[in-house]
Amino acid sequence: MTTRPFTVADVMTRKVVAVRPGAEFKEIVAAMERWKVTAVPVVEGEGHVLGVVSEADLLLKEEFHDHRLGLVEQARRLDDTAKAGSRRAEDLMTSPAVTTAPDASLPRAARLMAAHRVKRLPVVDARGTIQGIVSRSDLLKVFLRPDEELADDVLLEVVEPLFTPSRHGVDIQVEGGVVTLSGRVRDTSLIPLAARLAQAVEGVVDVRCELTADAEA
Repeated sequence: MTTRPFTVADVMTRKVVAVRPGAEFKEIVAAMERWKVTAVPVVEGEGHVLGVVSEADLLLKEEFHDHRLGLVEQARRLDDTAKAGSRRAEDLMTSPAVTTAPDASLPRAARLMAAHRVKRLPVVDARGTIQGIVSRSDLLKVFLRPDEELADDVLLEVVEPLFTPSRHGVDIQVEGGVVTLSGRVRDTSLIPLAARLAQAVEGVVDVRCELTADAEA
């Protein structure tokens, strides 16, 4: 039996600061400042996500405040100039929003953030209704797991399935999230797999594999 992999639902923030499509510019800025967030989802009805307004969207107004664009730059930045002249969330937001599901894996959420260059993702159910929000800092929470907990998971998910019964056994040491596997094993072909599986345990920072062949095997 293996432990359940961490999902977005395990680390997301469930209390979400959101605004309605008709929210005014200053209202959005005030909400970000009050709750110390860098973006807010725009929702309608019972929480259906329409888009996201980020600091980058709002700062376009400041960027173009006293800057007159040439015709070529105007054509290239039509969306940006439109946002700079807007004052309501529905016109300022980036839509459709890049979202993730509660059961998405943490690596998948991280890849979405990287691919779309965003710092947080609204978490929505199958109907598109907001359930929470996950940020870069939320994804890093798994690295706060205690070393003892990581050692238990490595034993359960890696050592017992691969090396039982092993004559001398495998020793697991974890310090600061770094896993060290040592000892002698009968099947040396499993050593690279053990290292990869240990690295895949949520919260593991690095793996040092010092496993060697059992000379008596």
